[in-house]
Amino acid sequence: MPRHDVGRTPARLEGRATWLVSRAYTRSAGLLSVGFEAHGSGLRGYHYRLLAALEEWGPASQAELGRNTGIDRSDVTAALTDLESRNLVERSVDPQHKRRNIVTITAEGVEQLLDLDKTIDGIQDEFLAPLTASQRRQFITLMSRIVNAQR
Repeated sequence: MPRHDVGRTPARLEGRATWLVSRAYTRSAGLLSVGFEAHGSGLRGYHYRLLAALEEWGPASQAELGRNTGIDRSDVTAALTDLESRNLVERSVDPQHKRRNIVTITAEGVEQLLDLDKTIDGIQDEFLAPLTASQRRQFITLMSRIVNAQR
């Protein structure tokens, strides 16, 4: 009977980039989940992504936010409802297009985003801990190249 050790990887997978990326994603997603939970705000990664987009790019329609952040439209609506209930964003009717809402980050939203940045920074440090500073920069450069090749 074969032995099944938890955490072992078949040799044919060990050097495959897609396998390694999927394992790195699993690790990073776990760290992010724990980090957001420890933050205690009840916010998650998609909330952070929406707040960051609004803070950097300014007011936007819900549809634009979904397209630009890669979050499904129905998930954007639910996340914005949650953010609005916490007074982190405001939605108002677009005067040029009455059926469209324009979303704006509030001062409280900016404050919460800055606080979440600290949590995210700590998670980045933990995720990249096995790498030197030079290797971290190289890793980010290479991963950015792979991600941006899809666009």
